[in-house]
Amino acid sequence: MAATAQQTVEPGQVDYALIAQQNDAFRKRLPEGGEGMIVQATAIDNMGPAFVAACLNQILTYDDFTEDNDPHGTHEMGFMDIMGRKVWFKIDLYDENYKYGTPAATDLSKTRRVLTILFPSDY
Repeated sequence: MAATAQQTVEPGQVDYALIAQQNDAFRKRLPEGGEGMIVQATAIDNMGPAFVAACLNQILTYDDFTEDNDPHGTHEMGFMDIMGRKVWFKIDLYDENYKYGTPAATDLSKTRRVLTILFPSDY
């Protein structure tokens, strides 16, 4: 079995690489992405179920993260073209009651993800 490199993170620092892994897993609906929900802006919903399904399908496979659109490397926001329309998705991290920001971004027991699908004009 090959050894894998482990990134060490100093106490009090954010492990951006682990957040990116968890965000990717959440988008792909894998258990290691933790709990959360996917919501869409009313304007996205008004486009109809085929449009929403196309958004969800592209979000599952999205991998166009660059330093320009993902400066911290957390894979929390993406920009796509769906049926000729520009669409964004954004992942926010909340506490387990969805009331405040999470106190521990990489602790899946204390963090809930909300992925929002929206048009740029909704931001």
